[in-house]
Amino acid sequence: QVQLVESGGGLVQAGGSLRLSCAASGSSFRLNAMGWYRQAPGKQRELVATISRGGNTNYAHSVKGRFTVSGDNAKNTVWLQMNSLKPEDTAVYYCNADALHIVSMTRGYYWGQGTQVTVSS
Repeated sequence: QVQLVESGGGLVQAGGSLRLSCAASGSSFRLNAMGWYRQAPGKQRELVATISRGGNTNYAHSVKGRFTVSGDNAKNTVWLQMNSLKPEDTAVYYCNADALHIVSMTRGYYWGQGTQVTVSS
């Protein structure tokens, strides 16, 4: 089992910045990829950005050029730097991990508890 703990959400004015962090913990696992998703009220959860173990990144079109995802394999941690925030970025942001249990060789997908990001106009 992998546990994900997020931090860094909050309230910011439009045009401002926030940095989210997510640390993974557990035993006998290897992360294949980590990422961020978000869910606004009344909407489905959507991908924001992901980063693979090898450092390949993927972004939603709506955040390209404004958000940057980065990670540290040794620390099992991923960050999301969010710049030029807009009111439409308001949502609960969830950390996600694609992890392999190295003993059983089973793959699992795990979610954090979510952190609220609110951008005021």
